[in-house]
Amino acid sequence: MERKIGFIGSGKMAEAIIGGIVNSEFVLPENIYASNRTMPKLLDLNVTYGINVAENNQDVVNKSDIVFLSVTPDKYPLVIDEIKDVVQEETIVIIIAAGQSIAQTEEQFNRNIKLVKAMPNTPVLVGEGLTAISFNQLVTPEEQIEVTRLFECFGKAETIDESLMDTASAVGGSSPAFGYMFIEALADAAVVNGMPRDKAYRIAAQALLGSAKMVLETNEHPGKLKDDVCSPGGTTIQSVAALEENGFRSAIIKAVQANINKMR
Repeated sequence: MERKIGFIGSGKMAEAIIGGIVNSEFVLPENIYASNRTMPKLLDLNVTYGINVAENNQDVVNKSDIVFLSVTPDKYPLVIDEIKDVVQEETIVIIIAAGQSIAQTEEQFNRNIKLVKAMPNTPVLVGEGLTAISFNQLVTPEEQIEVTRLFECFGKAETIDESLMDTASAVGGSSPAFGYMFIEALADAAVVNGMPRDKAYRIAAQALLGSAKMVLETNEHPGKLKDDVCSPGGTTIQSVAALEENGFRSAIIKAVQANINKMR
């Protein structure tokens, strides 16, 4: 990809995306620019990934064809006011803040601009990310394909209606935290029963990874795949029964709903 990519804000999500792009070799590090409120963070990114350090936010915009606004929602009005006059007509701006809508961003720019709303998750750093994407009407079909391919270079990307973005963010964006908790709990149970912790983490994590891959690659219903593991009167169905008894599904549904309520 010959486009130049810019990042205004260099927090954890921006770093994960930068790492995913660089590791995939989809964009060369010398074609990536980043700005941040503090210089030490930028210097760390320069040393780790070889990207360019920009002097300020306007410098990022001037040097980039695609610009990620990777700051917190409360900083959007200030940043947009700073860059809105230097964003070119063909520049694509990508917003990745929860709760920041396309319509709200268009209003803050106060002019026509190509906008993409994207909600990636942190596994982009290891090439297994999930990004939900929505576009405004000014982004051409060709540009939509280009942006989608950018996110697909470090995982999967799903184009959805923006009205579903909060739900997609809760299920895809925040759920890695749930997965980490599940892995940790499985490992704790293994440690209780005498297994060394490092082995417990590897076994639990690989089992979860393999299960997810089975869902994606077989196209089987998750319930059927679960049933295939549960022999009549066997150990797995006893475990499933214990999870149901303790509200496993209900806890997950409530966690997702709490996430959506917070964003709204």
